[in-house]
Amino acid sequence: MSLTELIAGVEAHEKTLTVFNAADAVTQELRDQFADRNLTVTSETTASGKPGEFVTLSDDGEVLTATSLDRLRSTLADGETVIGLSESPYRPLLEYLDETMFTSWSTDRMVAASREIEDRAWRVGDGELYAGFQYLSTLRGELPAYERLGSKNLDVHAYATPDEDPPSHLGFTLHIERAEEIEQSWFVVFDGNGKDANKCALLAEEREPRSFYGFWTYDPDTVDWIIDYLDSEYGYVEQ
Repeated sequence: MSLTELIAGVEAHEKTLTVFNAADAVTQELRDQFADRNLTVTSETTASGKPGEFVTLSDDGEVLTATSLDRLRSTLADGETVIGLSESPYRPLLEYLDETMFTSWSTDRMVAASREIEDRAWRVGDGELYAGFQYLSTLRGELPAYERLGSKNLDVHAYATPDEDPPSHLGFTLHIERAEEIEQSWFVVFDGNGKDANKCALLAEEREPRSFYGFWTYDPDTVDWIIDYLDSEYGYVEQ
């Protein structure tokens, strides 16, 4: 399985958000809110109208979690889904939206999501961080950030296809790869220094010019798979 095939597998696995006992306008509001996600938003009404307005998230008919509509809307108002990785005590439903496909993310949103993973790695200060920049010219603009990350006790690996001469760099391993999936993929993966609770990843592919399709995940098995794949497919040797 390749990175592209992993993304396709997530894309084929659609979740359902069901809104109970709410006005049609509220359901439409949530459809608009999650318009860039591979998520079906439906509405239902309980026979008694109780316990008021709430939502459930299900996967293949299995309910994963439920929360009040007020709590969900409050969380959305705080911008929790702008990136999706923000740490918050009010994420009873949103934490289950990892490994749900996002669509048509701009470069700015991808950068913001990447920064959250990079910040987690910086705060932990140990472990391994993997980042795919698509092109060496893109990496050049990120050199200060990645040399700073490399100044911590982090083993940092950067991947890019050659569209210019490799930049001089310190503190991280550079993998120059002439592989189509490296050219098309944007990823940032942190191994959490071996602690499952700290593991996270962002993986997307550019399907249209500067428009990215992919997912983020906190699932340790998925994070481990991505790292194992990069290690086995592209190795550790700096080029």
